[in-house]
Amino acid sequence: MDLQEKKKTETAPASAGADSKGYFDPWWWLVFAVIGMIILLITTRPDPFMRILLFVRDGIGVTIQTTIISFFLVLIVGLIAALGRISRSRILSGIATVYVEIVRGIPLLVQLLFWYFAFPSVIQGIGSALNIEALKNYLANPVGMAILGITFCYAAYMSEIYRAGIQSISKGQMEAARSLGMSYVQAMRYVILPQAVRVILPPVGNEFISILKDSSLVSVVAVADMTRRGREFMAANFIPVETWSMIALLYLVMTLLAARLVTFIERKSRLER
Repeated sequence: MDLQEKKKTETAPASAGADSKGYFDPWWWLVFAVIGMIILLITTRPDPFMRILLFVRDGIGVTIQTTIISFFLVLIVGLIAALGRISRSRILSGIATVYVEIVRGIPLLVQLLFWYFAFPSVIQGIGSALNIEALKNYLANPVGMAILGITFCYAAYMSEIYRAGIQSISKGQMEAARSLGMSYVQAMRYVILPQAVRVILPPVGNEFISILKDSSLVSVVAVADMTRRGREFMAANFIPVETWSMIALLYLVMTLLAARLVTFIERKSRLER
């Protein structure tokens, strides 16, 4: 028995080191395969695949910009809505609940169309009623309205993720923090939320990927993202198979990279527990 215990103690650190330092996510091979496929296409058939890539490259930047800005705003608005839903105030809880229930019941595409076409008309109507020139001449910014639409929609889903994470923490944590003299806000900030964030990391990562994919819908409201640029190239060259194959591969690379980043963050967070 002593010899067996000695072997266990000698092999345990080595295996732990292999798990923490020598880990390699095998799904990276899929990322490399998709990137390799894109390189193969643009080297073997530069016309049309290289032309497609050059044409949509500015749309790639717009897609990434829209996704990242929307995601950070979703994190903030979603947290506010979640705190409102679990608030003891019936007014705040009621407002947050109505917001979540209504927004989740309307498709994102419809919301984007509302923010770009209907919302400016509402602002112009208010300007005409109040005789304010700035409001009467208001024109919607496509990228701004797209970010607003995505944020308004996805914050409702994010609030439910936050709420589930907060409510998964034992009530004893809040009671212990309050017994130490912390206010409700301090206890939520320093005790509850740090623990809840670790719990909700996987669904939050999935939300980021969903926002990245659904950002393609902003092409319908005059945003020159990757999808819209692909439509413009196809309309000018009439080669739908090549155009949408390249667009699909580019989206796939971005979503796979985002998924690998989320997996890395989850693993690091899990090791720190």
